[in-house]
Amino acid sequence: MTNLLKNPSVTALRVGVWLIAIGLFIAPLALVVSLALGGNQIPILLEQGLGIATWNSLFSTALSALAAVIIGTVIAITLDRTDIYGSSVLRLFLLSPLLVPPFIGAIAWIQLFGPNQGLNKLFEFEIWNIYGADGVIALMTIHSFPTAYVIISSSLRSISPDFELAARVSGASVMTVLRTVTLPLLRPALLSAFTLTAIANLADFGIPAIIGSPARFETLATMIYRFIDSGTVSNPLQVVSTIGVVLLFLGIGAVIMDYLTSLKNSSSTHDSGSPARFALHSARWPVTIIMWVCGLAISIGPILGLAYRALLPAPGVPFTLETISLANFSSALSNPRVIDGLSNSAFLSIAAAIICGILGWVIGILVTRTQARGNTLLTLSALLPSALPGLIIGVAWLIAGRYTGLYNTIWIILIAYVCAFTALVVQAVRAPLISTPVTVEEAARISGATPLKALFTTTGAMTIPAAISGAVLVAVTAIRELTISVLLVAPGTTTLGVQVFNLQQAGNYNQASALALLFALLGIIAVALTIRAPKVRT
Repeated sequence: MTNLLKNPSVTALRVGVWLIAIGLFIAPLALVVSLALGGNQIPILLEQGLGIATWNSLFSTALSALAAVIIGTVIAITLDRTDIYGSSVLRLFLLSPLLVPPFIGAIAWIQLFGPNQGLNKLFEFEIWNIYGADGVIALMTIHSFPTAYVIISSSLRSISPDFELAARVSGASVMTVLRTVTLPLLRPALLSAFTLTAIANLADFGIPAIIGSPARFETLATMIYRFIDSGTVSNPLQVVSTIGVVLLFLGIGAVIMDYLTSLKNSSSTHDSGSPARFALHSARWPVTIIMWVCGLAISIGPILGLAYRALLPAPGVPFTLETISLANFSSALSNPRVIDGLSNSAFLSIAAAIICGILGWVIGILVTRTQARGNTLLTLSALLPSALPGLIIGVAWLIAGRYTGLYNTIWIILIAYVCAFTALVVQAVRAPLISTPVTVEEAARISGATPLKALFTTTGAMTIPAAISGAVLVAVTAIRELTISVLLVAPGTTTLGVQVFNLQQAGNYNQASALALLFALLGIIAVALTIRAPKVRT
């Protein structure tokens, strides 16, 4: 691979990619840092409640991430290491929070546990008021534990069953095996799961805005939006840039930690054999019932809540067969702003998917198949935006837009999407290439192919399906995105996510629920498309 660096075409490609990376990932974030350093905004921030917002963010993030890892671990062990009934179907129900963006999930759960709504209204007493810190933590946990489960489950399946079987043969109980063998081997995955879920929860805007703000529970993300939207401070961009610097360093630390963890995992011994399953015996049915109740509650409950609200013509109308109506769907879909948001989101999602797919594919190939000193830095540059709050990405391009002439145009939103979502494709391409031997490229070189051709026609071609899957994920994420576009939208450039958020904030809960329900169905279709995408040929 070293010889590739001496090839002019490969060198030119690397230079081109680096220029794009500098302009797309590094420069906007550098503008945030430079603007923050332009003046001391700490006194203003402290006066506006920075201390409380920081504590709320760290507190809710740490608790929700820890809870997500614990729940994800329990589910992974239960589904992958026990003989529970219906584990394959149950897995789909438990992963359902991945189908909808967090702010849509927040709207859905309000229909169940909002004041005088859902179950609180049905039982005529307040079971739980979802608004406030406990609601924010609970919903962050619900929407992040599937991510933790996916990471932990993947690592769990890679553990050789011989380790656990040897402990069982020695007379250890199932709990002893899990405590002394399985969990210690899962430590890198547990750390990675905690890091990724914590950063995602720290970056989340939708849940704190919808669930926390009515109870005056402010986080750093909602504080940034308040400064930009309300104009309560004289220099809002400079003020939020100061917050952004703090979050930027937290994001850098998280990306580095996850990167080092991935390197450790890639060097560990993986096993392709079937994992050992522990018999639950008399506990099989009780465990199965508990898991199924939880799975159905977090998957079907919010959907029913959205459907209940969406099918009523107006708030307060009794839910009967006579009052069921599709008027909210027709009103929402005939709303000119919603139509504009839908068309803009469709364009942005398709364009972002294509650009991110190509760029992420090239970056993934270069950082894994060539040996250069800048590979680690290039990788971290591409991955860093994914670890930052969307509002910081929005602020970065809000500043950059003023210098590029793209301010208040749809193109600035597209560029911000590419900045934020390219990491999804890079990760999808990087993973299979790390374990792919270089012999396939060497064989192509021996056959007379140029270094660049050998690179892209062998391992590069093998990862096209992975890049396509990553691009599909980008499209799904972009069409439902809120936190970036909520800062960058202008007249004529609104997005579908922003319109749902605006309807909810304006008190039009029925139409907001109708659109949110369509979002959920869109997520189901998107996941189906992702699952059907061809796998990488290795």
